[in-house]
Amino acid sequence: MISKAIVVVLAGLTLGACVTGATPEPSSDANLKPRDREYLANAPYAKASIPAPYQRHIVDYHRMEAPGTIVVDSDARFLYYVLPNKKAIRYGVTVGEEAQAWSGVAKIGNMAEWPGWTPTQGEHERLGNLPKFVPGGPHNPMGARALYLYANGKDTLFRIHGTNQPEYIGAAISSGCIRLTNEDVIDLYGRAKTGTPVVVLAPGTGGQSPMSGARVAAVGGG
Repeated sequence: MISKAIVVVLAGLTLGACVTGATPEPSSDANLKPRDREYLANAPYAKASIPAPYQRHIVDYHRMEAPGTIVVDSDARFLYYVLPNKKAIRYGVTVGEEAQAWSGVAKIGNMAEWPGWTPTQGEHERLGNLPKFVPGGPHNPMGARALYLYANGKDTLFRIHGTNQPEYIGAAISSGCIRLTNEDVIDLYGRAKTGTPVVVLAPGTGGQSPMSGARVAAVGGG
């Protein structure tokens, strides 16, 4: 468990000032399993054109987190997987609306491939007529993979997961969860493991979003 003192230090650092030098990291299908290839080849959503800043990059990284840590900068709409030698993989993400956002320090308590989705009571109330359960698949808002965040041994109900709405990468429209493209979440899933520490920076302590302008809110999904 990361101490409260470290959490305070983390909250006081601005991530944007600690990341430089971005090199595009081309997507690879090396981690795709037969089911991934089948589902992604027949995805029921249009292939989105992800803005260049939110495509996967290798970046210089000068914060204190140890290699293997996941850091989420909701302000800038980026997720970092920290590598050795002051480097990180940076992924573009969709983050929670202001009222739905979560921040803090957690660990990955569970991992799942093509998970099912059970909307919470809050999502039913906020989003209207939702099914009680949606089985896993390319139509599912949880997407190809899910990393379940736990704090103090309890499920926070927040996840890092894929999406069936890749066009909203870079926006703040989710129910609090962190969404990546399915290709990116498959890549991250292959690097993470149960117990991986996750730091979600508090609003106002991250970097500046490279994109401006609001997007229309989407319906469904964490």
